[in-house]
Amino acid sequence: MAFKFISRLSASPHRLTSYQSFFSALNCSCSGGITVEHDRHNRRFTVTPGSGGAGDHERAVLHYRFIGEKEVDLMSTFVPETFRSQGVAALLSQAAMDFLVEENLKARVSCWYIKKYIDEHPEQLYKKLIIT
Repeated sequence: MAFKFISRLSASPHRLTSYQSFFSALNCSCSGGITVEHDRHNRRFTVTPGSGGAGDHERAVLHYRFIGEKEVDLMSTFVPETFRSQGVAALLSQAAMDFLVEENLKARVSCWYIKKYIDEHPEQLYKKLIIT
């Protein structure tokens, strides 16, 4: 199931404007574009850049686990070396944060990159979703 990332952006003109160039850069740098998929069964968000057929070793992933009824631990992100520095980890982090908002969840953040992402986006008020 593909994560509905665009729908959250269209609700806020400011965010849409700032992410239009972001998506263009991602689509140009990775042939075939990028789709974030939320695999609820395996508790992960994934991005497989390019066209289909890529194996797990070519997949970027953000793993999480439930630690309470309405609490998750955002455990880790991994982006294959060939796709690094293209905003893929940020896209995964955004999808995870949107998931928290949509499901009214709180999160413990174990992953250093997601902590950095939250700190770099104070306008999104993500810190109120974080368990310290």
